Amino acid sequence: MPEVLPDAVNLVKAAGFDIIILETAGIGQGDSRIVDLVDLSVYVMTADFGAPSQLEKIDMLDYADMVVLNKYEKKGSEDAIRDIRKQVQRNRKAFDQSPDAMPVFGTIASKFNDDGITAFYHGLLDLIEDTKQIQYKSCLPKTGKKASSSQTIIIPGDRVRYLSEIADTIRGYHETTQIQAKAVRNRAHLMYTLEVFENKDELSSQTLLAELKKAVDDMSAGVDPETDRAIEEFNDRKTRYQQEELVYQVRGKEFRAPLFTQSLSHSKIPRISTPQFDDPAEQYKWVRKENFAGFFPYTAGVFPLKRADEDPTRMFAGEGGPEDTNKRFKLLSAEYPAKRLSTAFDSVTLYGFDPDIRPDIYGKIGTSGVSICTLDDIKVLYDGFDLCAPNTSVSMTINGPAP
Repeated sequence: MPEVLPDAVNLVKAAGFDIIILETAGIGQGDSRIVDLVDLSVYVMTADFGAPSQLEKIDMLDYADMVVLNKYEKKGSEDAIRDIRKQVQRNRKAFDQSPDAMPVFGTIASKFNDDGITAFYHGLLDLIEDTKQIQYKSCLPKTGKKASSSQTIIIPGDRVRYLSEIADTIRGYHETTQIQAKAVRNRAHLMYTLEVFENKDELSSQTLLAELKKAVDDMSAGVDPETDRAIEEFNDRKTRYQQEELVYQVRGKEFRAPLFTQSLSHSKIPRISTPQFDDPAEQYKWVRKENFAGFFPYTAGVFPLKRADEDPTRMFAGEGGPEDTNKRFKLLSAEYPAKRLSTAFDSVTLYGFDPDIRPDIYGKIGTSGVSICTLDDIKVLYDGFDLCAPNTSVSMTINGPAP
């Protein structure tokens, strides 16, 4: 705890503030000095304290007026809050009261409008009134609970390692690529050697020829049919990109795009530079790691070529009310034949709430996104745009956490 903290508190008190909140960065098990500087103390913890016996080492459970168990959606939180309540009951020697009556709250701070947070909020107001005789009225109704009733989370408990699973899958993909590339290269070397000896008539060469054929067959058994198909597709696509134009389909519609441009000196410049690999193993590795645009793994894009009739521009806007955002859309798209509108909504709209004077809503209206709560707002938002036109598209951008 900083040595200058008491002086900082006195300075803020002299400024005449009604409430001063001190927050520590984590005090550990044995540092409860913060209690000497405050009238009321709240200890925030998680369920990762280990065995229940470890709770006896946490000084703040002796001194805190309220205890908050955050991240209540985590596995084991219900058992943890039971153990914490029992420990607080023992510390206070309040054996004539139920453990559930202890001022211990389960919250999910990352969840919008969490009833556990609301319960803690009301508990704090009641504590201020009881100890300081200062009453703060709230427009939020009391929940009648002391813990979050809904523990729904975005990532289920059995998928908390989903990023590791993705990483393991990608590593396995690249490992397979290396194994198959080595098998393809060894087969190619054996096939080249076989071609050299096939034109010789010596008896010794015939014996060697039989051994080479067997070696080629054995090595070919280690090459997957998908690997041979990838190499064949590479060469077919390479031939296609050497034509005058590329013909491809998107959603059943045929597109034709020129594959060469002409420089000022009238030289033909290819739009696609094809790899010049002769080694089939290198061809296979390139297909697996890069490939042509429009083909897996799509490192060059999901379409074979960029569109020639417009620049790929997204017109991003969203702030304040629908009238303000509509003006911004018209400004951004004024000089473009295509209207590619990307709409950002405020967090209140994303969570399906209407604008309100509630403190957890009022300050977020029209912030980091446009406020939309009625169909009429949508009509104002896109006024002047033909949403059915083929050169108009609208995307809904989530500019914050969504349920």
